[in-house]
Amino acid sequence: MDGIAEFLCDALRPLGPVVSKRMFSGAGLFCDGLMFGLIFGDALYLKTDANSQAAFAAEGMTPFVYEAKGRKVALGYWRAPERLLDEPDDLVAWSRLALAVARSKAQAKAKAKGGHAVKRPRKSAPKAASGPQARKPNRRPLKPRRA
Repeated sequence: MDGIAEFLCDALRPLGPVVSKRMFSGAGLFCDGLMFGLIFGDALYLKTDANSQAAFAAEGMTPFVYEAKGRKVALGYWRAPERLLDEPDDLVAWSRLALAVARSKAQAKAKAKGGHAVKRPRKSAPKAASGPQARKPNRRPLKPRRA
């Protein structure tokens, strides 16, 4: 899977910085903090909405579905046509559409919550000191007041 993930991150560079992150037995493709693609096995799945699913269905593609607790769960990702791996311009075009769907869904979700559409990176908290110095209070001794 690392080979296809590296290939896709490189091929999708026109979208911006695309990174892959391992997830369960696959990997997610992210751009600007938004997941727009899923790699499972050697197959690429792209984020869809009601409008874009027709293009996938016209190519004979199917949605990504998994089983959990005895029922089937669909996540809104459809298998991308294999021909896209040989046609870089089409791969970027279909992925750009998937990224637009991911942005749209993130904006709608944020609007419903009253927040920001894209997650901002968290600032890491300073690490706590360890050892004997960590137990000492960081205060100066009190000086007696002059009368």
